[in-house]
Amino acid sequence: MNIPFFGDLPSDVLVAWIFSVILGIIVSIFIIKKKKLPVIWEYIRTTNHRKIGTMYILFGVLFFIRAGIDALFIRTQLALPNNEFWVFQYEKYNEVFTTHGTMMIFFAAMPLLLGLMNVVIPLQIGARDLAFPFLNAVGFWLFLAGAIFFNLAFFFNTTPDVGWTGYAPLSTSEYTPGPSTDYYVFGVQISGLGTIFTALNLIVTIVRHRAPGMKLTRMPLFSWAALITSFLILIAFTVLAIGLYLLMFDRLFGTGFFSGDEGSPVFWQHLFWIFGHPEVYILALPAFGMFSDIIPTFAKKRIFGYPAMVISLALIGFLGFTVWSHHMFTVGLGPMANTFFAITTMLIAVPTGIKVFNWLFTIRGGVLRMTVPMLFSLGFIPSFVMGGVTGVMLSVSAADFQFHDSHFVVAHFHYVILASTILGIFAGLYYWYPKITGYMLDEKLGKWHFWLFLIGYHLTFFPMHISGLQGMPRRVYTYGADEGLTTLNFLSTIGAFLMGVSMLFVVWNLYKTHTKKEKVGNDPWNGRTLEWTVASPSPEHTFDPMPVVKEMDPFWYAKQENRELETTTKTRAAPIAINTIIPILMAFSLFVVAVGLTFTWYWLAIAGGVLLFSLFIIRSLTDERKDHYGKGVETNE
Repeated sequence: MNIPFFGDLPSDVLVAWIFSVILGIIVSIFIIKKKKLPVIWEYIRTTNHRKIGTMYILFGVLFFIRAGIDALFIRTQLALPNNEFWVFQYEKYNEVFTTHGTMMIFFAAMPLLLGLMNVVIPLQIGARDLAFPFLNAVGFWLFLAGAIFFNLAFFFNTTPDVGWTGYAPLSTSEYTPGPSTDYYVFGVQISGLGTIFTALNLIVTIVRHRAPGMKLTRMPLFSWAALITSFLILIAFTVLAIGLYLLMFDRLFGTGFFSGDEGSPVFWQHLFWIFGHPEVYILALPAFGMFSDIIPTFAKKRIFGYPAMVISLALIGFLGFTVWSHHMFTVGLGPMANTFFAITTMLIAVPTGIKVFNWLFTIRGGVLRMTVPMLFSLGFIPSFVMGGVTGVMLSVSAADFQFHDSHFVVAHFHYVILASTILGIFAGLYYWYPKITGYMLDEKLGKWHFWLFLIGYHLTFFPMHISGLQGMPRRVYTYGADEGLTTLNFLSTIGAFLMGVSMLFVVWNLYKTHTKKEKVGNDPWNGRTLEWTVASPSPEHTFDPMPVVKEMDPFWYAKQENRELETTTKTRAAPIAINTIIPILMAFSLFVVAVGLTFTWYWLAIAGGVLLFSLFIIRSLTDERKDHYGKGVETNE
């Protein structure tokens, strides 16, 4: 068996390479532990929510840059007709748009959102940590193991080329033999398992570990969005896991779930889009929650229509599971199915529209401060509305036959996801950066970032609506000079590079901020919610004593009335945060299983399974309470 690695790599060399990497990891961990880098060793073993959230954000930014570079490759290839950028023929183009989509959805946007939720949610609701700190660490390391496994394909020159949707039958072994698609299957599967664990953790934390008096009707909207998003993750990622599990059996063991006489490629589309459309709201709802906390802070007003905002969040989450087949209008499901999903798709615009008006009415009459988080929030509103309008256009099943698989759909998708998720992530990072690091990012550089990114964003994707209507298909690596698409594509390429340039201002901002090392206080934004009552960066042991919440925005009203927040020492026991290396070893063992199954080295897969089972046994025999009882743990007594 030969594995391509910039040429032919014999399997025995591959085995030696893999074990060299494993040995290198073990030696590196030993050196980190014993000698050189105690901070890294601390983060490897931590179960603290802020530190895990910080690692989510760091690796999310890293993979965001990787996916962004892929996007620049795509736009460079499409800048001119009949272009032959580099050696960029259709095989490489297929690989690049596959990695771009997969990285952005699963390994950039998701970890950035999970990182912000990890840092902020416990602080917003008055919890000392997530309910299950150990499980939180397992979830992060599973995400990272899946991301690393997916990216290994690049170094073996076997990058997946089936698109981020992994459509069957293209993703079956008959059409894409070799290990390339297996990197997609196992990478997303392992990472998705970690996401499910984090969602469970967030649900239990929000339901069971709120501060005394913090009823659900007093909870910040970002926490509400995190709760509803976590339920969506629990259902949607489980469906994706089932689809990937069946695809794995088709590829490795010759079953026929998505091909042959008994199976059908349409089954994969149903499973994928039952995950895929709720995934849009899994990415968007946390951003909605962030905007709903940021806008009141910088408008100095309570959010307009709080009950309507909560209900609309819940309705969006529910309706998100009723619209998946609008991605399949051209498959041939029939007029009844197409009509039903067209109606539900139009309906979901109603609660989304309610939120837009609530944000606008919050701004109206407010005392606005044009900080960088507020600019990103204001830039989001018209941008997202444009994406919503094209979504309603796509919901018309008859018109969708014209729009489908064209750049019009690409433009719509990016107007929704970039406007909500990415602008929301930027707003959240600037807003909560003091709570993560203790430093405030430079406002001037932040505004350069905002304006260049926003202008580049519209310059990239607005022309795609027109090029799509003129017949520019998606996933095609070139076009003719006589098709009238050159100017539109060139403008889109300029816009993409503007967005890339804007990220250089982020890098400079980070360097400048951490070079100056100017610490900020607990409440640099004059915030409204409980996270601004703790130190910046947030310590491992917070809320001692525990605040008592008697209204929405308790910190804001306490400041307005020149009083201290009421506190109590009569609280339930806090989650026990520990330092342990078991979570990273668990994730590493699943990584080993994935390598063994990908290359049909079943002995290696069995070894990874045995290691994982052994770690479960070790964990089950460990009781931190006898070591940590009384150390920052309060009881009701």
